[in-house]
Amino acid sequence: MATITKFEELEIWQKARVLLKEVFEYIEQGNFKRDFKLIEQINAASGSSMDNVAEGFERGSKLEFINFLTISKGSIGEVKSQLYRAFDRKYLSQEQFDYFYSKADELTKKTASFISYLNRSQFKGQKFKNRV
Repeated sequence: MATITKFEELEIWQKARVLLKEVFEYIEQGNFKRDFKLIEQINAASGSSMDNVAEGFERGSKLEFINFLTISKGSIGEVKSQLYRAFDRKYLSQEQFDYFYSKADELTKKTASFISYLNRSQFKGQKFKNRV
């Protein structure tokens, strides 16, 4: 694996960013318009998935990064649950639900895979690279 020097280079951060952008664009123009609480929740959860990847990466410690990745993964779970709420309230068609859910589910799987990789890795992170 090539050395990644910025969180923006991480595929899971990039995918989280795309998911946030696409969900936000949809809720701004869609049937969500009057459901302010759900808009706030889905926007916050999708943003949290992206932000926690960045924060964990910037901590410079493998274990802290893994912890923040699990928080990110939980936020993606929130997004998936909120998509069901939006679908049940008829804010999303089946096709729209399937599209957003598949993007969120892919992100969940990639995050879980990355966590597994980091758990197997001997890399400690920049914070502890010179410690025994």
